[in-house]
Amino acid sequence: MKQVIHFFYHRLGKGYIRTFQGLSREVWWLALITLINRSGTMVIPFLSLYLRENLEFTVPQIGWIMSCFGLGSVVGSWLGGKLTDIIGFYKVMVYSLLLTGILFIGLQYVDTFVGLCLGIFLVMLVADSFRPAIFVALNAYSKPENKTRSVTLIRLAINLGFSAGPAIGGIIITSVGYAGLFWIDGITCIAASFVLINVLHPKKARILDSAKSLNPVSAYSDRPFLIFLVAMVLFGWVFLQYFSTVPLYYKDGFGLNEFKIGLLLGLNGILIFLLEMPLIKWLDHSGKSKIALMIISSFLVGLSFVMLLIPNFEIVLIIGIILMTVGEMILFPFSNAFALERAKKGRQGEYMALYSISFSISHIFAHNSGMQSIAAIGYEKTWLAIIFLALICVFLLLQLRRSLVKEATYER
Repeated sequence: MKQVIHFFYHRLGKGYIRTFQGLSREVWWLALITLINRSGTMVIPFLSLYLRENLEFTVPQIGWIMSCFGLGSVVGSWLGGKLTDIIGFYKVMVYSLLLTGILFIGLQYVDTFVGLCLGIFLVMLVADSFRPAIFVALNAYSKPENKTRSVTLIRLAINLGFSAGPAIGGIIITSVGYAGLFWIDGITCIAASFVLINVLHPKKARILDSAKSLNPVSAYSDRPFLIFLVAMVLFGWVFLQYFSTVPLYYKDGFGLNEFKIGLLLGLNGILIFLLEMPLIKWLDHSGKSKIALMIISSFLVGLSFVMLLIPNFEIVLIIGIILMTVGEMILFPFSNAFALERAKKGRQGEYMALYSISFSISHIFAHNSGMQSIAAIGYEKTWLAIIFLALICVFLLLQLRRSLVKEATYER
């Protein structure tokens, strides 16, 4: 037994710890702030269930409300990018966290269709202005060789908070109702803003990225980057089904209650917490390009929906979550790092805003189209359509790889 413990500590434990070494102090603070913020983000996975079970909206109505969720995210990401380039990432992050907390608490008192469309739009507008700002902050505080791992640490913080969120959320729903989720979400956002104010003052900022460009190129004229953005929209379209239509399918197709759904979704966060940082460090030194890794991840997430086509066999739900999680663990850090690398000095807010907007556009169309589709043609045909979108995403990433090879040849 002692030999087993010795093996795990010296071979696995120390190796896991080493994957965190070399990251700047400021990145660790950003991760802590993100952890505090995301620890209460348990409303989102249950939002479609809340709208149907608690407020008794129809599936098509839920689809339109979720489109407002995505539309607010698009506008918020664009606005956050603009404001980041004008007033700096620090102010954008502070005001976004503080106002999001207040708005989340107030959202529970809105119960009309139009009111929720407007309320969720406003909440997401304010909340997602945070996203370009934190990406630019990471770019400022990370050494060039650590950017992918810095992004991974932030994702680890998100998923550490999120892993417990759905499970705790299921308990809160069954004990005190959905209102508790809104209070927790709001309070944690406000708490994160106060931590940010106290530990990461902009006067202490030190720019570690030495890359400079005297003539910054607009992201809108960067053709490979635009191909990349379309691929990310499609990936997000597929991936986001796990936070709207898939939970409904868990209940309707397999009869799972909210607590079991929370545990199943929580597995995603637990796996990311345990495996993502070592996986990313290993892949970062594997010699594979970021694009190649994104192609693999898109295929895996598409494959996870094939699992949903196997009926009356609950183990496939776990397999599906694992496939989706591995794909997610690979794609988000490397796609984020790719976007940071393409971002030109002086246009970082613009590049990272467009990167954020690509997933916000997915929010607009993914939830609504998924809801409308399952209402019109059922779950199975909807999953086939989602698998097709995943294959298109893979094709676009292959085209992106060819485009980058041509670009590199031309620059030589």
